[in-house]
Amino acid sequence: MHGQAYWDETAYYQFNLQQIERDLEAPTEEIHQMCLHVVDLVAKSEERLSQFAIPSTYWQAIADSWQAKEPSLYSRLDFVYDGRTPAKLLENNADTPTSLYESGFWQWLWLENNVDNNKLSKRADQFNSLQEKLVNRLKVIADYYGIHYLHFACCKDTDEDRGTVQYLQDCAKEAGLDDYFCYIEDIGLAVGGELTDLQDQVISHCFKLYPWEFMQREEFGPHALKANTAWIEPIWKTILSNKALLPMLWKEFEGHPNLLPAFFETDIASMNALSGIKKWVKKPLYSREGANIDILENGKMSLSSDGPYGEEGFIYQAHTPLPKFADNYTLIGSWLVDDEAAGISVREDKSPITQDLSRYIPHIIL
Repeated sequence: MHGQAYWDETAYYQFNLQQIERDLEAPTEEIHQMCLHVVDLVAKSEERLSQFAIPSTYWQAIADSWQAKEPSLYSRLDFVYDGRTPAKLLENNADTPTSLYESGFWQWLWLENNVDNNKLSKRADQFNSLQEKLVNRLKVIADYYGIHYLHFACCKDTDEDRGTVQYLQDCAKEAGLDDYFCYIEDIGLAVGGELTDLQDQVISHCFKLYPWEFMQREEFGPHALKANTAWIEPIWKTILSNKALLPMLWKEFEGHPNLLPAFFETDIASMNALSGIKKWVKKPLYSREGANIDILENGKMSLSSDGPYGEEGFIYQAHTPLPKFADNYTLIGSWLVDDEAAGISVREDKSPITQDLSRYIPHIIL
């Protein structure tokens, strides 16, 4: 991507079954339920919705969406995991996570090819039921809404997003659905208030690879609600994809082995929350692809990444170093389809901050 290696099969990561089932799969599903507990608290509280920097125009829609249990499709938890100690949650990518195509399809194809060519043991497996679960979940969502078709949308000039959406369209076809595509920039507003595609079809149900926090700050955002379009992901996931989730998790489940201490800026101002821990990560409430991350050591910045985020505020999370293999820092992404753990992805980078061009490395279980 952009002239740099992205898919990298010069190496692979090998896990044993206990590392997968005990250290990654089980914590992924447990933390997901803890996150849903936080969603329930925040959706019912104007004070907390404000603390999450969610515009008040959307509070009722979020509460209604959550109460109606509008179905979600997938999400990804990012973990620091060294193979020995408990995995630690860095963040929840619950609204628009990418690297789905690589995880669900390409790394499984890599495994099959290498087993067939005797480059890997016949006993080699992979923690990867992502594609199967996506297809089944799309069937469930179609049944929930009583539909046989689905629109898909993402922004123009984003190869990674278009590839992700195209993969999901293929999964929808496999689920027996008709699929229609429209770029976000091309979605129109009809006289009656409906959203339409370039063929003037009404967009009644749509998977959008476009963040809710962007929509909620744009001129046409309110029309996304007034048009009665059913969105996947639903608007209640605004809460899950917000870094404010991290201090809320710590407040509700302080000391959990898979969580890192995390605090709001207001907590830092009113208490000596940072004492005793020398290294912290400062994260914007809204941030993507590792943008605008500062690593602070003894109160001074030791590493920083650029980006457009931060005006809504920040949270502080205790720093835990990514494990280093050879000369690479390694991050584990643990996928969920609805409430079920569905596989992992491994990303590598020379930098301790994982970003959008960090290399993708396949994995096996042996």
